[in-house]
Amino acid sequence: MAWNDPQWGNNGNRNKNSGPPDLDELWRRINQRLNGMFGNKNTGGGSGGDGFSSGGLPGGGNLVGLLIGALVVVWVASGFYIIDAGQRGLVLRFGQYVETTEPGPRWHLPWPIESREVVNVDQVRTVEVGYRTSVKSKVLKESLMLTDDENIIDLQFAVQYILKDPKEFLFVNRAPEDSVLQVAETAMREIVGKNKMDFVLYEGRADIAAQAKVLMQLVLDRYKTGISISQVTLQNIQPPEQVQAAFDDAVKAGQDRERLKNEAEAYSNDVVPRARGLASRLKEEAEGYKLSVIANAEGEASRFVQIFTEYQKAPQVTRQRMYLDTMQTVMNNTSKVLVDQKGGNSLLYLPLDKLQQIVGQTYSGAPEVLSQQPATAPAPMDTRSRDALRSREREDRP
Repeated sequence: MAWNDPQWGNNGNRNKNSGPPDLDELWRRINQRLNGMFGNKNTGGGSGGDGFSSGGLPGGGNLVGLLIGALVVVWVASGFYIIDAGQRGLVLRFGQYVETTEPGPRWHLPWPIESREVVNVDQVRTVEVGYRTSVKSKVLKESLMLTDDENIIDLQFAVQYILKDPKEFLFVNRAPEDSVLQVAETAMREIVGKNKMDFVLYEGRADIAAQAKVLMQLVLDRYKTGISISQVTLQNIQPPEQVQAAFDDAVKAGQDRERLKNEAEAYSNDVVPRARGLASRLKEEAEGYKLSVIANAEGEASRFVQIFTEYQKAPQVTRQRMYLDTMQTVMNNTSKVLVDQKGGNSLLYLPLDKLQQIVGQTYSGAPEVLSQQPATAPAPMDTRSRDALRSREREDRP
């Protein structure tokens, strides 16, 4: 009986006044039809009285087969997946890890046999310690730390990391992100506790970040988290707000101390080199004077030895020569006034200071001086008489 039969629902009799079939009868007929499609033609007590036959629905077996085949194709196709660049796929078979797949199109046995987990290994993840989102949103139980000199500081920092082993990240630890937070806080507290407060606040920031990165990586590797620390950034380091004013005063005092120290160093660098240079100059001058005196003494000694040698050879000539040289040296360095006492009055040549001024004039003014002398001036002594007198004087000397 076809589904579009106008007598459908009349339960096989032609009585137009009969009502629709009940649900139990309808369900029984559907079951018979399905059994006929699969080759069981006589199940449920025959096929004559209800108007349905096993072959009543032409092509029914092929339709169900196509439907089942389509379902199988869809089920198999659900195992295809694509891994993007920078990601890794982890295949699980009945919940147990099987393999890690690289980027590209992949396939695994469909669910419920196998499943997959996709992890981004190139993504830079960040963990904030001591604050959340902004440094103003402080988490004091994480940021307050104790230094080696028993001072408290407020330190906030961020840790950036990537995944180096997706398998360890997913399956070894239950909450790897929380592990990073706890390890970062623990490592930073250990490093800060080994250093002084001034070192942590000022010159030691880069060293502390580097040490914290190394220590965090060692702990995370020991825990097999599959995480690689890429950078540790110190966001804010300061004393607690309750002692900020006192700490600022201490900082200003330290800055004044450094300023005065630098000024003293600058003054020292200015004075000490000049003093050393002056001392070196005086030393060199003394050394030069010493060498000059020694050289002059040695020269005088050598000269005396040579004169003494010549004196032994000709005492009279040497003595006469030494006398003349001495008198020449003396006369060259003194002012000379010649007074002729024979036949003249010496008072005419006074005062002597005027005569000394006249001596300093050039030779061209000499006639004027001579012209001012009185006419009664005595005649000069004969040259031969003076030479004879000098010779007699020299012979009389020992």
